[in-house]
Amino acid sequence: MDGLSLFGLFAVSLMLVSYALEKHSAWWVLVFAVACGLGSSYGFLQGAWPFGLVEAIWAVVALKRWWGLR
Repeated sequence: MDGLSLFGLFAVSLMLVSYALEKHSAWWVLVFAVACGLGSSYGFLQGAWPFGLVEAIWAVVALKRWWGLR
């Protein structure tokens, strides 16, 4: 497994964990937004721009949710 794949695995795993823990604290919503940003970066870096674009949109949506919860 190369570095880019490890980065993608980390980003998606962080998204999963933070999504599961969102109900416990607004900070997990922020972590989810950051993880979506990392997932977006991974998508663009690997050449899957549709995935990168959708993850970027999710990051913005999560940031707006976090802003409203804090």
